[in-house]
Amino acid sequence: MNLLEITNQTWITVGIVAGIFAGTALLIGILILVVGKVFKVNVDEKITKILDNLAGANCGGCGCSGCSGFASKLADGSGNLADCHVTSPEKKAEIAKLLGIELTEEEPTVAVVHCNGGIENCADKYEYKGNPTCAANASLLGGNKACSYACLGCGDCKAVCPENAIEVTGRLAKVDPDRCISCGACMTACPKGIIDRIPSSAPVYVACSSKCRGKEVTSVCKVGCIACGICAKSCPHGAITMKDNLPEIDYSKCTGCLTCVAKCPRHIIISRKVVAEETPAQEEKAAE
Repeated sequence: MNLLEITNQTWITVGIVAGIFAGTALLIGILILVVGKVFKVNVDEKITKILDNLAGANCGGCGCSGCSGFASKLADGSGNLADCHVTSPEKKAEIAKLLGIELTEEEPTVAVVHCNGGIENCADKYEYKGNPTCAANASLLGGNKACSYACLGCGDCKAVCPENAIEVTGRLAKVDPDRCISCGACMTACPKGIIDRIPSSAPVYVACSSKCRGKEVTSVCKVGCIACGICAKSCPHGAITMKDNLPEIDYSKCTGCLTCVAKCPRHIIISRKVVAEETPAQEEKAAE
């Protein structure tokens, strides 16, 4: 076989190989198109538009794993737009139009921790040395705090806060109201259920969650509510009532006179102005 024949044979081989590759690529392309058609997921245009208007924080405060799940629930009518506390009123108005519902006016809220115990004030019933999370701590006999309603102070709430609005000092969580967006992620993360929302305009809040009687409270906590009712009796506007051994504040009646703060012998009704001034996160923000 001469050189010319060898060269021709080589090119023929190259052509065959190239043809095989081209044919394979074409076949794969056709298969991809077929699979795409067969397994195509039809995305609801309404869900896409709702998702475009949501804040996109994916905080989980609405009870869903993320904004996409919440958008789906809103689209099928099983979700409540009020459950999202992060999306702006303007964007919520757009979503309401898409859903064909009337948007009710919502008062801005902020999260607070209904406990003032921590290391200094609330006794431990045992020394916890396990996984350093509130969830793990709470799974062992309800947690290591002698008060079954106390903040465990491991920082699960801080870990999920998207705005770094929570600090844990002395095994006690506190919320910086200036940073809190009221998404509710901390509320979901707290295994004791002692984080709640109050109106942003609220002058005071109750820093205790114990429903126990006074004698039981004093045996485990230096600052827990003893259900004496002095706050309710002293409030000049009738804004406080006692329920389950705890003061309940009607913020529509509260004027911020702070009489309850001054009268409470256990100092568990706290001025939010004082909290804002003392929160470590506030100091950090000022330094930025």
